[in-house]
Amino acid sequence: MQITNNATNKNSAVLPFQENFVKMRLTLRKEIIMIEQQLITTSTELEGYRIIKHLGIVRGITVRSRSLLGNIGGGIQSLFGGQLSIYVELCEKTREEAFQYMVQHANERGANAIINMRYDANDVMSGITEVLAYGSAVVVEKI
Repeated sequence: MQITNNATNKNSAVLPFQENFVKMRLTLRKEIIMIEQQLITTSTELEGYRIIKHLGIVRGITVRSRSLLGNIGGGIQSLFGGQLSIYVELCEKTREEAFQYMVQHANERGANAIINMRYDANDVMSGITEVLAYGSAVVVEKI
């Protein structure tokens, strides 16, 4: 398939899936660059940076449950006491997923930092938990 490049007026062979892949790769790269891990804080300020714009509350929410086999395994672990690794793993994955959704929401708003970040968790029903990650999306500049 031949496509004309408007910038150089040259013909080049580009398959449709390659063009979509490049667009997708650029989109993913943009999201990764916008908010860096060190620019997310539970504080109301970001040391070394000045907040130049508040963009509002951003959040990420996910709802998870443990499978029947996971509940049986957790029940057996609880008989012996100590850390329940099956549930720890579920909680960590759930918090990370909610966190990533929050970062994505902040990127969509054009933020480069999140302040006052928090987690909240609630039982939707027995064995099903909702986890919410939220904070204030801001644009900051280095002082």
